Amino acid sequence: MSVSYDFTGQVALVTGGASGMGLATAKAFAQAGAAVAIIDRNLAAAQAEAEKLIAAEHRAIGIGCDVSNEAQAAAAVEQTVAAFGRLDMAFNNAGIQVPPTDAADETAEDFDLVNSVNLRGIWTFMKHELKVMRHQGSGAIVNCSSLGGLVGLPQRAAYHASKHGVIGLTKSAALEYAPRGVRINAICPGVINTPMVADMLETQKEAMDEFLKLQPIGRLGLAEEIAASVLWLCSPGASFVVGVALPVDGGFTTH
Repeated sequence: MSVSYDFTGQVALVTGGASGMGLATAKAFAQAGAAVAIIDRNLAAAQAEAEKLIAAEHRAIGIGCDVSNEAQAAAAVEQTVAAFGRLDMAFNNAGIQVPPTDAADETAEDFDLVNSVNLRGIWTFMKHELKVMRHQGSGAIVNCSSLGGLVGLPQRAAYHASKHGVIGLTKSAALEYAPRGVRINAICPGVINTPMVADMLETQKEAMDEFLKLQPIGRLGLAEEIAASVLWLCSPGASFVVGVALPVDGGFTTH
């Protein structure tokens, strides 16, 4: 069963939008009628994906950005509003992994890197999205956490710290902005078939094999399944949903 939405006249922004879950979500927003800003550290990829949407008669723009850099994040939001006039929805999705490491051996460099993108990068964009949305008195933001924001796993301390942080950021901001007409939620994807996970399956095969045994649904998730959850959270169908951390993980966190 395919669920459809009508976001005609609305504007969506997606970070990490040139591949994986971000790209699937950007495409879904566009197919639902929204104008889309594809934000990615790879400017050429962001622009190429935006051009594909434009060729399919959608409205889109590709913007290059280091999400951890607040000035660049602010400029990306400003560029989106300058192009399309407003901002109604955002999927703050950009994220990275670092190699699995014993907690006693994890480097400060890896800790700072993963938190700069996964936590600070969401904070930078949410901050500047909210500046626009509080003026409008409306909007919906979905921040990308992870099943790693809900549970702990060995050798993932820094990554899981970043993803737990996203949930705390989301819940606090959600309480603050719900009375102002802006809904903020998080999703917690499980193991999704994306380029990042493909690399992990190749380089960390034994660990990932064990991980997949805990996936009750018995398969990887699809980027399109994440997109569907994001669009629902941004839609009128989720109008009473505020501050949740929604697992989209094939049942992993039910263990």
